[in-house]
Amino acid sequence: MFSILGRWGASGFYQRVTEAQRCSPEKSASFFSKMTYSWFSRIIILGYKKPLEREDLFELNEGDSSYIVCPIFEKQWRKEVLRTQERQQVKSSFHKEAHTRKPSLLRALWNTFKFALIQVALFKVLADVLSFTSPLIMKQMILFCEQRPDFGWSGYGYALALFVVVFLQTLILQQYQRFKMLTSAKIKTAVIGLIYKKALLLSNVSRKQFSTGEIINLMATDTQQLMDLMTNINLLWSAPFQILMAVSLLWQELGPAVLAGVAVLVFVIPMNALVANRMKKLKKNQRKNKDKQIKLLNEILHGIKILKLYAWEPSYKKKIIEIREQELKVQKSAGYLAVFSMLTLTCIPFLTRISLVHLEDFLNTEELLPHSIEANYIGDHAIGFINASFSWDKTGIPVLKDLNIKIPEGALVAVVGQVGSGKSSVLSAILGEMEKLKGIVQRKGSVAYVSQQAWIQNCILQENILFGSVMQKQLYERVLEACALLPDLEQLPNGDQTEIGEKGVNISGGQKHRVCLARAVYSGADIYLLDDPLSAVDVHVAKQLFEKVIGSSGMLRNKTRILVTHNLTLLPQMDLIVVMESGRVAQMGTYQEILAKTKNLTNLLQAFSEQETAHALKQVSVINSRTVLKDQILVQNDRPLLDQRKQFSVRKEKIPVGGVKFSVILKYLHAFSWLWVWLNVATCLGQNLVGTGQNLWLSTWAKEAKHVNDFTEWKQIRSKKLSIYGLLGLMQGLFVCSGAYVVTRGSLAASRVLHAQLLDNVLHLPLQFFETNPIGQVINRFTKDMFIIDMRFHYYIRTWVNCTLDVIGTVLVIVGALPLFILGVIPLVFLYFTIQRYYMASSRQIRRLAGASHSPVISHFCETLLGVSTIRAFGHEQRFIQQNKEVVNENLVCFYNNVISNRWLSVRLEFLGNLMVFFTAVLTVLAGNSIDSAIVGLSISYALNITQTLNFWVRKACEIEANAVSIERVCEYETMDKEAPWITSKRPPSQWPSKGIVEFVDYRARYRDDLGLALQDITFQTHGEEKIGIVGRTGAGKSTLSNCLFRIVEGSGGKIIIDGIDISTIGLHDLRGKLNIIPQDPVLFSGTLQMNLDPLDKYPDHELWEVLELCHLKEFVQSLPKKLLHEISEGGENLSVGQRQLVCLARALLRKTKILILDEATASIDFETDNLVQTTVRKEFSDCTILTIAHRLHSIIDSDRVLVLDSGRITEFETPQNLIHKRGLFFDMLTEAGITQDLGAKNK
Repeated sequence: MFSILGRWGASGFYQRVTEAQRCSPEKSASFFSKMTYSWFSRIIILGYKKPLEREDLFELNEGDSSYIVCPIFEKQWRKEVLRTQERQQVKSSFHKEAHTRKPSLLRALWNTFKFALIQVALFKVLADVLSFTSPLIMKQMILFCEQRPDFGWSGYGYALALFVVVFLQTLILQQYQRFKMLTSAKIKTAVIGLIYKKALLLSNVSRKQFSTGEIINLMATDTQQLMDLMTNINLLWSAPFQILMAVSLLWQELGPAVLAGVAVLVFVIPMNALVANRMKKLKKNQRKNKDKQIKLLNEILHGIKILKLYAWEPSYKKKIIEIREQELKVQKSAGYLAVFSMLTLTCIPFLTRISLVHLEDFLNTEELLPHSIEANYIGDHAIGFINASFSWDKTGIPVLKDLNIKIPEGALVAVVGQVGSGKSSVLSAILGEMEKLKGIVQRKGSVAYVSQQAWIQNCILQENILFGSVMQKQLYERVLEACALLPDLEQLPNGDQTEIGEKGVNISGGQKHRVCLARAVYSGADIYLLDDPLSAVDVHVAKQLFEKVIGSSGMLRNKTRILVTHNLTLLPQMDLIVVMESGRVAQMGTYQEILAKTKNLTNLLQAFSEQETAHALKQVSVINSRTVLKDQILVQNDRPLLDQRKQFSVRKEKIPVGGVKFSVILKYLHAFSWLWVWLNVATCLGQNLVGTGQNLWLSTWAKEAKHVNDFTEWKQIRSKKLSIYGLLGLMQGLFVCSGAYVVTRGSLAASRVLHAQLLDNVLHLPLQFFETNPIGQVINRFTKDMFIIDMRFHYYIRTWVNCTLDVIGTVLVIVGALPLFILGVIPLVFLYFTIQRYYMASSRQIRRLAGASHSPVISHFCETLLGVSTIRAFGHEQRFIQQNKEVVNENLVCFYNNVISNRWLSVRLEFLGNLMVFFTAVLTVLAGNSIDSAIVGLSISYALNITQTLNFWVRKACEIEANAVSIERVCEYETMDKEAPWITSKRPPSQWPSKGIVEFVDYRARYRDDLGLALQDITFQTHGEEKIGIVGRTGAGKSTLSNCLFRIVEGSGGKIIIDGIDISTIGLHDLRGKLNIIPQDPVLFSGTLQMNLDPLDKYPDHELWEVLELCHLKEFVQSLPKKLLHEISEGGENLSVGQRQLVCLARALLRKTKILILDEATASIDFETDNLVQTTVRKEFSDCTILTIAHRLHSIIDSDRVLVLDSGRITEFETPQNLIHKRGLFFDMLTEAGITQDLGAKNK
């Protein structure tokens, strides 16, 4: 039937869809095939035989793709913006205080899609007209049955006419649905494209107004709301049109009596308007809660390592749940209001208006001004500042003041200064990232930028370096060699074809910076802006990078290079040095000129020189020399993923196959609460029984009224019948209200339980999960999947239950009147289930593919927002816009196939329903005088109703299974391996650890069961309050050792004992809460400074001020208007990287424990601050055991003992002086770093 079952092929084996076949055959299909969607049967049959894959789906028609839709809409939006600006200028010329009018998103959408929307409206008009033709034909059949002429062919004619009309209505209605859904999807695609493009152009002021979470919400929620508007907008005119047609037809039958119904309608509409207004307010609150939740969740997922190390998960879990409860409170109010039957029609424009306002606010926010700098300057210098001042905000305090700098072409320039002096801001000003308050900025040629925090894309390493450029093999190999990446490629599982995870999680920090540098070098730009790239690499690598890349003999020797650095030993090699102080240029000139002018630099160099040559042995007083100046860095962080024993691949999202297990539905019903489930069934049953009773009572009343001739008797019957009919109506109203209440309570319970389980499961996942899975996958479950659970799934279940009872009632009524009807129902029901079985297999998998294709859209968008400065610096906005179109288009392909599959199903189901109508009509003709005309009318009206009801029933059954995929995805993390329990029955004493003795006993660890050991036979013991330095080359196991101490990685043998307690026997939070760590990456969360220091709110303010003073931040914080309540922006972006690291230090000082793990993290602070920090750490943690993971050998040269690791084993563990005398691995590392020569010179 319409190619449902007839395309099996020669054998039972399926055939994969070829590339040529993947192009949608819709255009070349016949008219009949287009109207019945038979051209799509190939996918339905293939999906029944095997789980569909992305390669099996039909591609979009060219005009429906994002590549075509987005540019057309962008053009209309630009026109709308220009038109609005022109109107505003005209108004301003007449009225000085003219109201500012924003460009209208709706107008731009109308101008882009008006022809498609008109086409959709025409289909709707035709469908509505045909829907009122059926009752007119039914009226003729009733008259025919009443008159019963001898010749009955006219009755069969009416039956055939009824079938033709309903079949035409089916075809036209499905075309309406198809064009409506695809047009609304194109509108969503166009707006997403515009949001993405706008995000690339946002100024810093705008970024403060819209956090990453809020912008993601715009893409995920508001565009969906806009799509829903376009899906339902025709109801705004169609509903009144249908009401008018119904009233006019009823007037012909009932006369003035119809005015009573009109009066009720007129009364209800204003009530619904009031309800809609209330819903609008609720929607606003809901929107704020959603934004808060996604923003916080996004930060939690990106800072999950800090949460785990500090055992802060319960605190942040509580914050999420508090926001969620506010969200559910609004949802509860909205659910109770939903009882009003016409609410949907009235609410659509009100609810969508909120999303439109948010979208328009975002699209009209301030952009970076392209003309704030002269990017095409053609003078005699590469970069120039003339009396220029800059701020991050037009109305804010100037960050850079009165800059007057001229940098010659080909010069090597160093920008130096203390933390917060404005070094990185100078680079941002050159890039045009800051608000220029006054002056002139000139820039000559193209720019390459290496940011202070490395930005890595989720793609293969080679693509990260090429960054959209054409592969030039020789140049590429030269760049790899110069940037010291060749040894790293040997370690990576697939060399330069290794896929790099989100934010570069599977490579070390030093590698990330070198990849970023390689990306810049390969670009072949004219100007290179390098924000301290040498601070994160080993001393030898830093030397190589300077010599082979940055310096006078490097690959960039003929380019203009501006290097922000703390390494003052490089200054003699600079052509120009700019010394920044409090946002001003304190000194500028060559090395010799500045040396002669200022004592500051001389003193700084002298102090550094003293530190360089300080003796390391115990007999000599040692100044801590953990400094960036010499930069003896072994490796920034040998992350576990780098070592060849610990190579993890970035996981693609798993797409389930096969049917959704019934256990998934049961899980939802269990969360719904069985009490509310059975009450829901009871209210549905009562509603349907009473509804059927009303119709039967009305039919009986009409039948009796025909035989009453006396007016008095008729009035008595009317009074009795009307009373019972009114009582039944009241009962039905009560059942509807009760049903709305029950569904709301149950759905809220389900939403609360499933969200809490999802959040709990995510927070209990091991850190490795977050390092190998894109964050977008997790966010997708909290946004899209939870939206379906919150707002739709309960509706689908209740609707399906209602439809089931309605179908049963309808069949019983018709069979009661026409017993032969059962003969036609049985084969039709068989065909219904056969079609459903075929459709469900394909639809389920298409839904899954659509769900999986949505995650890359979010991931790519998050990645873009993180690297927007780099993208803009390289001028690659258009390339990333194209990439966004690609990922959006993939999602659109799945949506397109889903829409067509739904239409394929609807045409076939409604055709079967039409046959049922025809069969009923023929039976009424055959029944002759044995059936009353009232029963004829009831039977045919029920048959007409069952067409939609059966279709709806099958569709909702399919919707339940298809949308159960969201529950499946939300519950997916439940079965994954989790971390050990946070708290166990065995708890350590409250004062534990009191001594700080750490003991490893024959300890072994591996990152995964199928990988080799990362640590082997580790046995050592510290003394109380001992200072231990941990050193080793890349991949030696230093970071693994600290991860094992925190049980981020669990042991495979042996044990770790702290003050007599085996740490594997206690809960993770009892352990992590009693350890302290100063991590390498400075992670801050949006919120107040106080919250970042003390998220558990355990310490009084005076203690916070004390630690700020110890970290040399007190003066800075006191200068802020809100002091401790100063709002930290997302990711701490309104603080310099150095200031962020100092805040992290303050956080550790506040949380003073007996054991401190120091993962050296002073690469982004200047020498003087670094020296003060080291003094603070030594003093404040003097009574603690300190394990220092050394990235600079000077920092551990005066440790009590040094632990030397190699290939996961301990090779040496002695005092530094003994190790030097032994001349082993530690001595070799000192020699390579040039430290032994300095020590020898000092001893002489």
